Amino acid sequence: MATSIYDFTATSLGGEEVPLKRFEGQVLLIVNTASACGFTPQYRGLEALYREYLSRGFAVLGFPCNQFGAQEPGSAAEIGAFCAGKYDVTFPLFAKIDVNGSAAHPLFKFLKREKRGLLGAAIKWNFTKFLVDREGCVVARYAPTTKPEALKKQIEALL
Repeated sequence: MATSIYDFTATSLGGEEVPLKRFEGQVLLIVNTASACGFTPQYRGLEALYREYLSRGFAVLGFPCNQFGAQEPGSAAEIGAFCAGKYDVTFPLFAKIDVNGSAAHPLFKFLKREKRGLLGAAIKWNFTKFLVDREGCVVARYAPTTKPEALKKQIEALL
């Protein structure tokens, strides 16, 4: 049984298998994202956090998901072009995944087991956020309505 996020691998938006151990020792904000959601402008805030804290050992990891209102219908190339073109996203983006149900990515099964939300383990909508400490442990879960800039104090406490 997994004990940290470092026990998982995910496929990058470009198709590369990425062991999350690559991020060992960093504070992470892991987010399920979508390009056609009312919360999509949060990409701007996520990128701002990434740029502000990158040099201190922080990263945002974005996981596109099409499970909520089919709000991420694009291909990997379309998602990448949209994020880079509209929001100047430079943080790591991964291949589209499921976050709920039997086909949920193992990483998100782990995240949900570690920190339940208001609706239990299930993720309610796009832009649910999980804060992970330098040891790979999930320390907090935030609702889609929580703006990225509201997490600065919690991120700084872990850096």
